[in-house]
This record gives sequence, structure tokens and C-alpha cells, in this order.
Amino acid sequence: MNGLLQVIRRAAELPRGARAALVALIDVFACIATAILAFWLRLGEWYLFEDNVYTFLAIAIPLWLAIALLTRTYRSLVRFSGKETLRQLARRCLIMAVGLGAILVIARPEGIPRTLAVLHPLVFLLALAGARLGLSSLLLEALDGAPVRQRRKRVLIYGAGSAGQQLALSVEQDRQIRVIGFVDENPVLSNRWLEGKPIWHTDDLERVLTIENVDEVFLALSSASRSLRRRIVERLRSRRPDVRVRMLPSISEIAFERVSVNDLRDVQIEELLGRDPVHPDPQLMSRDSGGKCVMVTGAGGSIGSELCRQILRQGPTRLVLVEQSEHALYVIDSELNELKLREGIKAEIVPELTDVGQRAECRRAIRAWRPDTLFHAAAYKHVPLLEANPLPAIRNNVLGTLNACLAAEESGTSTFILVSTDKAVRPSSVMGASKRICELIVQARAEAQVETVYSGVRFGNVLGSSGSVVPLFREQIERGGPITVTHHDVTRYFMTIPEAAQLVIQAGAMAQGGDMFLLDMGEPLKVRDLARSMVELSGLSVRDDSNPDGDIEIVEIGLRPGEKLHEELLLEDTAEPTSHPRIVRAKETMIAWPQLQSKLEELEAAIAAGEGKAALRLVALLAPPYQANGADAQPAPARKSKRGKADKVLI
Repeated sequence: MNGLLQVIRRAAELPRGARAALVALIDVFACIATAILAFWLRLGEWYLFEDNVYTFLAIAIPLWLAIALLTRTYRSLVRFSGKETLRQLARRCLIMAVGLGAILVIARPEGIPRTLAVLHPLVFLLALAGARLGLSSLLLEALDGAPVRQRRKRVLIYGAGSAGQQLALSVEQDRQIRVIGFVDENPVLSNRWLEGKPIWHTDDLERVLTIENVDEVFLALSSASRSLRRRIVERLRSRRPDVRVRMLPSISEIAFERVSVNDLRDVQIEELLGRDPVHPDPQLMSRDSGGKCVMVTGAGGSIGSELCRQILRQGPTRLVLVEQSEHALYVIDSELNELKLREGIKAEIVPELTDVGQRAECRRAIRAWRPDTLFHAAAYKHVPLLEANPLPAIRNNVLGTLNACLAAEESGTSTFILVSTDKAVRPSSVMGASKRICELIVQARAEAQVETVYSGVRFGNVLGSSGSVVPLFREQIERGGPITVTHHDVTRYFMTIPEAAQLVIQAGAMAQGGDMFLLDMGEPLKVRDLARSMVELSGLSVRDDSNPDGDIEIVEIGLRPGEKLHEELLLEDTAEPTSHPRIVRAKETMIAWPQLQSKLEELEAAIAAGEGKAALRLVALLAPPYQANGADAQPAPARKSKRGKADKVLI
């Protein structure tokens, strides 16, 4: 067998013309053999070296070669012969039958039954099909270099619809994979067969995984909801955690619904959150963006860049990208201009290399473009890094927000939306405390004037952002581990970046002035469980006491400076619903602008003088219960809002 594969491998290396001639020669031999067989089937006797056989072959062989050349039969790749190849051969054999019939009826050659015009093309088609499929199998075996007896991965396809069927056909070309069957929740399909493979019901999933020794499961459920995918993956992992799960992308991402094994990808952790996303409200999405000049600060960041993508699709007249990182600004500007050309968007895109923490720079940029709507996403956010660098953190986050607010009011901006964080709730870090002060600035300015409508949107971690654990865990898994978690019990709220950006835009559209919106993040997830899920979705296993032979170890390294074990969005149940099911409006304490302004002036002076301890004492004063090195600070006095209701103390 190895000698035959070697010969085939060498034949495959011949020039294209030589390979085509070789296939044509095989077809000629098949035509001769099937002609002799057709005579025997028709007359009941073997005719090997008779004149009538020679006469028939003198007609059939040139006729087939003429048809094959005219229809470019020998330009097809034999290696990838499949159903379409067989259909094409059937059409050409039908043409051959018509041609033979016409010749035999008109010429009436002696000793050749006219029924051979039908019988021979049928037998010839079977020979051609067998030769093509056999050559395809041998070529794949020879060129892929896979030993004949090597164990192939046993794959179960979840979903017996059209996507599952097309996927199975594609997998047939891969000599490393063997589809053992399908599983589907439709009871009508149970105990039936598809492409020669059995279909089992989902009730039999656990039994099939064990008995059939499945290595991988391909999810051919391109339109399945996030919650359904999560249930399926959790069910698979609970029974066979060693089974790798891969899936097809959404059907809208697959051109003409033609799927192949190349479309498969690993299930992403973002797809296994506990709830399905709510489709955005088009009116809310476009209210503050459509036909307006929109500015996004921090446009090169994770949330800022996604805000830009979403806003651009709403058709603003101008989108101003404010970013202090040259590289980040270049990347998002290039991407948005490509998106603009691809989707025929007419908005003007303006890149502004600006540091909002510098008052003069921030004022210049905002006054130059006078945005109707400003999304303020610029912020430093890496908690341990900011603990080590508190002055730059406070300057960028607090003074950057103050500068943007005052410049926006001066320029006549109608709507100002602050992107905040759950770390602002009862802050324990410089990052959280600085963002809490940003919220206080927005609330105070909302009550100090009426021209600009202010609001803030608070949410937790976004999966895949530069500050998220997901990219870190992926990198650690690729290196072979270990995965590091700060604490085995640490929990966080998680949301995908596109969903968070959409909700920020919609929340801002509902603002009445001074609102603090909270996004429904679902239930908090244990970071250790997140790490375990990522390991298992990679087809690996966690190494621990119960599984000492596992692949990746999860190691606890201790909470970092400023980190909390659990994050919160609210202190009490004091939020009221909005028209959007994923957005609620919180009631917050606030500090009147005159008192807040005086403290901010002191804070700015401390930062300018490089007095870190004084700056941190002021931060602790404004954002309790944050404490800087045990500083004894009393919170500034809270007051009722002008909206007529006493704001409850949440923070």
C-alpha cells in the first residue's frame, strides 16, 4: 500500500497536462472494460477480440474524449471529487448516450445492439464514479501524508439541518476526521440517517459521547441563542470535559449558507454568558448620533473604539476621535475609514491627537468641532498600575472629565455621556475613587446649568478589552499555563464589548439630566470558573488534585493592590427601571457644585505640585469609603437633587 501511495504522490507532482492525460487514459481503459461488460450483459456471452467490439470502441472512445474535451472534464481536481463531480459525469454520460444512440440508429453497424447506447453509458458512469472516488481517496491519503492506520478524530455533529449536512460533506475531505453521526433535538429525525450517518436525539447525547468515544463536537447551530449554546456546552462539559467543542459562526457570516470545516472555530467564552443580548432600539441608537456631530474621547480604547463603530453606523455628519495615544488613534482612524468606504457611509471622520487631561488641549479640541454629543470614555483603568501611579491616574481621570465637561458647556454641547465603572461603587482603589469623582462632577454640573444634559453609565468588565482577564488567560493557555487568578473566590460582572457600547449609546439617549444609569450585567461570575471554562473550551483539562495529569494548572496569586473580592453595581435596591429592559436608573448622592469645585481646585493644585499624599487625601474625602494609606478623611456633605427627590446614599 505504501508503494502505491508513493507512485500516486509522484504522479500528482507531474505537470498539469500530464496529469490530465493520465486521467484520460484511465477513462479510456474504463471505456474498454465497460464495453466488454455491456456486451456480456446484453448478449450473455463474452466478446473480447471480436470485430463488433472494436467497432463499438472506435465509436465510443472518440465520442467520450470529444465530450470530455468540450466540457473541460479534465480540468476538474480529482483530489476533491464529490457529489458535484458525479453529477457532472452523469450529465456527460447522458450526452454520450444520446450521441451513441444517434450513431447506432443511423449507421446500424453489424453485430452492435442499439440498446448498448443506453447500457454502456450507465456501466461506464459507474466505472468513472468509482475511479474518481477511489483516486480522490488515494490522493488525499498520499498528499496529506497520513498513515493509513492512523486513528482519525471521531466527530459528532450537533445539528442535523442544512448547515450540519454541508459541514459533514466538507469534513469528508479531511482524512484526519471521521464523522460518526449527528445529534438533533427534533424527534422526527431520530433513528434516521443523513449522508450515511445515524441521527440520534439529544436525550441520547451522554450515551453517544461515551459509547462512540467522541473526540470533538461540532455545533452546526448557526442561529442558536447565547443561552442555548451555553446549555449545550455545559451539558457536554459535565459529561465529557475532555471533548473539544467547536461551532459555526452565525449564518449571516457564511456567504450563501455554504459552510465548510474551515468555518469552524472554537466556542468563545463571550458566547457563554448567562443571558441573551437584547436587540438595540434603533430610535435610541440614533437619537444623539444621527445627523449630528459626535465626539468620542478615548476613541482608541476598548469601549471607545466600539462606540465609534456603533455611532458611525448611525449616520452622524461628523465623528471626532479624541485620543492621546498616536498608535491607538491611527488604528481606529484607519479601521473606521475602511468601514466608511465598505458600507457607503458619508460621515466625516476627524482624528484628534489630544490629551484631555491638559485643559488647554481639551478646550481647543472641543471648541474646534463643537460636538452636539460627547461620549467621554477616556480613562486609565488598570487597577494595580494606577495604585503605583496615583497622580497620573487622578489627573487623567478626574481632571480630564472636568476639562471635558467645562469645554463642552462652553461649546454648546447638548448631550454629555460619561462612561463609568462598577469600581466606582464603594471604591477601594485609586481607579475606582477617581471614577466616582468623575460621576460626582457630571451630577454637579447637571444641576449647575441647564444647557447640557449630563448622564453617566456604569457597568462592569467587558470581555476582550485590554483590561480584561480573557486575553491574559488565552495567552497563558497558549503558553501551556499556569493560569493565574488573584483569588479562588473573586467574582466579576462581565459583558461583551459590542453589547456594552450599544447600551451606553441607548442609555445616553434616555438621559434627563444628572442621571446615573446601570447596565444589567446578569449574575457575577467566578473568575476561577471563567478560567476553567476557557481551558476546557480549548480542548484541554485543568490540572488539580482530582486530575493530577491535566494540562493547565490554575494558580492563586493573591489580590493585587486596590482589588476587591467582589464588585458591585448598587449598594441597595434603589434603582428604577427605564424603557429598556437592560438599563436601570440609579438614585445617587451628590455634592453641590460650589463645594465640589473648591475641592477640585485643591486637587488640581496638589497634582500640579506633585503632592501625592495631599491629592490622595482629597480623593478619599470626595469618594468614601476609599482610604489612602489610612488617611482620616470625612466625606463632603451630600445634598438633595433639584429633581425633587432625595437621592439615596448608595456609594
